[in-house]
Amino acid sequence: MKHKSLVSINDYSKEEQLRVLEIAREFEKNPVQNILQDHVVASLFFEPSTRTRLSFESAVSRLGGKIVGFSEATNTSQKKGESLRDTILTIASYSDLIVMRNPIEGSARFASEISPVPIINAGDGANQHPTQTLLDLYSIQKTQGTLDNLHVAFVGDLKYGRTVHSLVIALCNYNTTFHLVSPVELKLPSAVKMHIKERNLTYHQYTEMEEVIPQTDILYMTRIQRERFSDPLEYERIKNAYILHNEMIQETKDGFRVLHPLPRVNEIDIKVDQSPKAYYFEQALNGVYVRQALLSLILGIR
Repeated sequence: MKHKSLVSINDYSKEEQLRVLEIAREFEKNPVQNILQDHVVASLFFEPSTRTRLSFESAVSRLGGKIVGFSEATNTSQKKGESLRDTILTIASYSDLIVMRNPIEGSARFASEISPVPIINAGDGANQHPTQTLLDLYSIQKTQGTLDNLHVAFVGDLKYGRTVHSLVIALCNYNTTFHLVSPVELKLPSAVKMHIKERNLTYHQYTEMEEVIPQTDILYMTRIQRERFSDPLEYERIKNAYILHNEMIQETKDGFRVLHPLPRVNEIDIKVDQSPKAYYFEQALNGVYVRQALLSLILGIR
């Protein structure tokens, strides 16, 4: 995995993904280590981010590395008309690895093809978000004790949700049964469902959430993303399609957990936060350990 970019979750084999999770467990036990003191990581966020950007920065800082970059494109020379190609080639000369989020699908793949240093895709439009997938796998493994033979329900924006796309693809390695809950307008794209079909796995599609909760191990909630809609009226019509309340998760499996990639708007009532079945804030913390593992493996420290 040394110097190997991560653009799509498919870039890493099942064995490589499990290796990241194994190293993440070690970092969870000892997260502060001075092993990146000779490395500079560039953080290029052309699109707003809180958890992903700050967890990467936390991961680098806890490992003694240096981080440079920007948190919005308006503060860069792209505002002057500089191409993405020139930006990547320039920043690569200042750093050992680039973490990049960009609203344009395929931008991370393009960057990986021209960059002399590894690229980690921190989200490219509605396409993929592979580091979120790895921390989701880590969270599922921690809460369930396994990744195999689970019932996983995805709820909300399955069309534009890049976290959903990446995680569905990854879970196809583990004999998962998929429960897909969304408005008709936001169904999981056929290209992603093709991965499920190719593995001869089972998926069910629903428009109502309540009927899937009792049979699931993991309930993966997502927000309806305002920024992905060109028609504000369409967004207003379906923005409150699914709201999880505490009473809805009372009669669930013992190991049942609620995940959410965050940010949350109103799709999970705040009273759910007090439930032992709510795991989304711990899930966000897991992102630091997983990204520490990923950085150390790609930079050849582990």
